[in-house]
Amino acid sequence: MSRYWSPVVHGLTPYVPGEQPKLDQLVKLNTNENPYGPSPRALEAIRAATGGSLRLYPDPNAEALKAALASHLDLRAEQVFVGNGSDEVLAHAFMALLKQDRPLWFPDITYSFYPVYCGLYGIQFQLVPLREDFSISAEDYLPRAGTRAGAIIFPNPNAPTGRLLSLDAVERILAGNPDGVVVVDEAYVDFGGISAIPLVDRYPNLLVVQTFSKSRSLAGLRVGFAVGHPALIEALERVKNSFNSYPLDRLAIAGAVASVQDEAYFQETCRKVVATREALVARMNQLGFDVLPSAANFIFARHPARDAAALAAALRERAIIVRHFRLPRIDQYLRITVGTEEQCRILTDALADLLGR
Repeated sequence: MSRYWSPVVHGLTPYVPGEQPKLDQLVKLNTNENPYGPSPRALEAIRAATGGSLRLYPDPNAEALKAALASHLDLRAEQVFVGNGSDEVLAHAFMALLKQDRPLWFPDITYSFYPVYCGLYGIQFQLVPLREDFSISAEDYLPRAGTRAGAIIFPNPNAPTGRLLSLDAVERILAGNPDGVVVVDEAYVDFGGISAIPLVDRYPNLLVVQTFSKSRSLAGLRVGFAVGHPALIEALERVKNSFNSYPLDRLAIAGAVASVQDEAYFQETCRKVVATREALVARMNQLGFDVLPSAANFIFARHPARDAAALAAALRERAIIVRHFRLPRIDQYLRITVGTEEQCRILTDALADLLGR
């Protein structure tokens, strides 16, 4: 019955999220969820928010959350935008800021939602190849030979590689593109990177996007935010209020506010993930894997003597799920979420058995 579709739908290639399988005793290392639960204070706040007030619409502007984030980040509330997960925040940014007369630039290996948004909103884009070592080079995003970007977006750390771009390199991109918006997608920055948020007061073309799904263990709540110059935030608000004026529900607002206020728990769980990641990298190296440097809650690894798709399939038979991308340049890599110490031990023991080590 696709004859009823609008013309734009026929041309879309939707984003494919990580599988959410239902297997007994599953070791799920494919969607970069935090292995540790949310802050107990966030859970208590969510429970306290359930009741008769759910019959009422939530605050359409989520003022309490904006205020909490502004205080936490040493910003003003008018510099903060919130939405249903960073994917919705990004979707609004693509429409409000990244659809320009010149093409949008982003890496050729990156978050695969970016080209989907371009298709949805009719945005021209140009892929900028990663370097041979899968790193982003700031110089590749500077105007050259009369060519410049209409806007720029990239994750930092990048996904699915996990590689980090230094803050100095981010600033070179910002300074070199004063007439274009630069969106830095920091979904994983809390696991080893330095956020570009301190640069927003110096660069009016900078928008930083973060999520509560990863480092704050609230993927099931769907909360994301962006910070930047008030003029950029106003553009996002205009799009949001033309699309959905009540994006965050009462439970999401309550849980997110409490999570922001529980800094000790946030820091503790991030430290645990980083420590487990380093141990996992060391063990993977012992097993003969090449592992890219990662500042995220996942690693990107290949074995020079084993096919990545075959390894992923063999792990699945043991109820261990990792992510494999059938894409040029990275089809021999596996993206592996950093789970608990026990989950990572089960994974590496299975790999050792499969490799005869």
